[in-house]
Amino acid sequence: MPKVDPLTKPELDAWLEQNPAWRYEGGAISADFKFFDFTEAFAFLAVVARLSEAHDHHAKIENQYNRVKLTLTTHDAGNQVTKRDIQFADKISEWKGL
Repeated sequence: MPKVDPLTKPELDAWLEQNPAWRYEGGAISADFKFFDFTEAFAFLAVVARLSEAHDHHAKIENQYNRVKLTLTTHDAGNQVTKRDIQFADKISEWKGL
């Protein structure tokens, strides 16, 4: 598998500025999503699963009733944030209408 370089701090900061639903914490980018109920949250997770498979990139997912937290890093870059993460986050945000 080819080497994947982490984003530079200026690259990451610029992306975060343009994407306020996402934040940088613990060496990853994360976003919290709130839904009407569990069924709606689960439907969102089904979309995230399809996007994950299409992009061959998988988020850490936390779900509690109507809340979902997604956390993204790239394993091939030592669990740092890369272009793959922000591209995947952009797809999720696009679907969610953020």
